[in-house]
Amino acid sequence: MKTLYFDCFAGASGNMILGGIIALGVDKDVLVRELRDLSLSDFVIDIDIVDRSGISTVHAKVSVPNEKSHRHLQDIESLIAGSELSSSVKDQAIAIFRRLAEAEAKVHGIDIQKVHFHEVGAMDSILDVVGSCIGFELLGVEKFCCSKIHVGSGFMQMDHGMYPIPPPAVAELLIGVPIYSTQIEGELITPTAAAIISTLCSSYGDLPEMVVEHLGYGAGTREYDKFPNALRLLLGNTVTLGPDNTSQPPQSTQLMQTENMALLETNIDDVSPQIIGFVMDRAFLLGASDCWFTPIHMKKNRPATMISILCSKEKREAIMEMLYLETTTIGIRSDEIERHSLPRESVKVNTQFGEIDVKVARYGGKIVNVMPEYEHVQRLATDNSVPFRIVHEAALASFNERSLKAQA
Repeated sequence: MKTLYFDCFAGASGNMILGGIIALGVDKDVLVRELRDLSLSDFVIDIDIVDRSGISTVHAKVSVPNEKSHRHLQDIESLIAGSELSSSVKDQAIAIFRRLAEAEAKVHGIDIQKVHFHEVGAMDSILDVVGSCIGFELLGVEKFCCSKIHVGSGFMQMDHGMYPIPPPAVAELLIGVPIYSTQIEGELITPTAAAIISTLCSSYGDLPEMVVEHLGYGAGTREYDKFPNALRLLLGNTVTLGPDNTSQPPQSTQLMQTENMALLETNIDDVSPQIIGFVMDRAFLLGASDCWFTPIHMKKNRPATMISILCSKEKREAIMEMLYLETTTIGIRSDEIERHSLPRESVKVNTQFGEIDVKVARYGGKIVNVMPEYEHVQRLATDNSVPFRIVHEAALASFNERSLKAQA
């Protein structure tokens, strides 16, 4: 599974994450072009290679015009939802902003819709969050993990006075996340980064067993003496563990991957189809592996829908809570099942339309399925004003050519 690991030895900020994903290979021009879909006022993202205590890092500086008015959460959600960004980018970005607003609302004791503050409303924060989500999609990230987070130390000046580090909203966002402090003074983890990481990451701690394919450093703006103010991002494929917690054979010989998972099901006959569609979006946002609907008939011959959600056992409680809150169900069936799947990898291919990620599935070391990433094909087909089918076929042709050269 394509995994991104945030190594937060110097904390993280929105622009550090942006710099890190560009260091991993995301094309800055493609990123900016996607961000233009937000229809915001003019902005500039400057990219520089800078030294941070002997490490070559990418510094992303977002420059925006001064804004006199604050935006509310509803304004941000409408801005993102009304754009032409992919649904996965929209869902991720909206979830991050909602988590950020919920933290601020709890700290200040106000309703979430009344929150209007810098971190939600400022244009640079919008660009940091949405730009990061675009980058994650371009990199093909399927799973997010994070180290313990270095939060910094000391105090910082805010609108209401001097506050300890981490400040209240950041502390709220990082509940349940392992953090630590050293003698390094200053705020190392910003609200924007804390919201991104705590919304997307499914685990924290040591680097998981993974085959690292790319490594990138995003630079912080401040410079310290003999301390690299940078965020390290590691991108690669995590190693699948078998039932006995031992590593499975390499993909070249491994027949199938086996996972113990949870299957949640409930029957609904009295909710709007719009709500059921929203449930699927929420399920995937919470980390479900799959979600599907089955038309059924219930007692009194009522037409209904059976909602089925496949997830890891760790995600079961969160998804059950979502079903109880978002639907009218008063009961959910839960089964433990064993899922078998073919080992997969993602490779990049070049076409005349641009670069495309292609997912490759193997059985016994032999390729049995090749599928270009839908979002990549969709974007390039739109950008180049050509049919989806043409770009899709170009990606397959490029992959086949690459495979033939490898065999030669």
